[in-house]
Amino acid sequence: MRRLQGWAIQHYIHNKALLKGFALCMVKNAHNPELYNYFNYQFNEEQTHPDLAKRFGLAIGLKEDDFQNASQIFECFAHTSKTIRGMLLGSPAENRVSGLVDETMVQRYSEEFDTHMRRHYNLGDSALQFFLVHKAADEDHIKMASEIIARYTDSPAMEQLVRQTADYAVRFKLGKFDGIYRYYS
Repeated sequence: MRRLQGWAIQHYIHNKALLKGFALCMVKNAHNPELYNYFNYQFNEEQTHPDLAKRFGLAIGLKEDDFQNASQIFECFAHTSKTIRGMLLGSPAENRVSGLVDETMVQRYSEEFDTHMRRHYNLGDSALQFFLVHKAADEDHIKMASEIIARYTDSPAMEQLVRQTADYAVRFKLGKFDGIYRYYS
């Protein structure tokens, strides 16, 4: 149970950072209506996610203080740093391939969490809302990210950078889970 609680805490912190990153992406891309509108949409879509991660954590025994007093573990800090770095310094394709990787992985584990948390922990829709949302919404987010990647991958060098970024994003995401598994054992 402690590892699941660790996931809730770390994801709460990560999602708060994502909202700030999306806001900065709107400013960064104010001159490009397509990208500005995309990041505005993403900001609005993700706005409830810190609270949904917290709701899950509270349902499995965490207290409000656990969230208020928490800080990121190293692996989660590295994953969030990768994400924010891509948002602030990366090209649109580089930024969104990181999002594509993360959302694809979140969608997949959300299906597993929803199924198994119901079966083994008797949790309902309210506690599992984060996972219910990500099972469906991330399909649209993945499609939108793919379209931006395709539109802004305009050279062999950018194609190589997108591939490298995808590889790094997978490694950071898996490292995040390994870190949670070890730290919260």
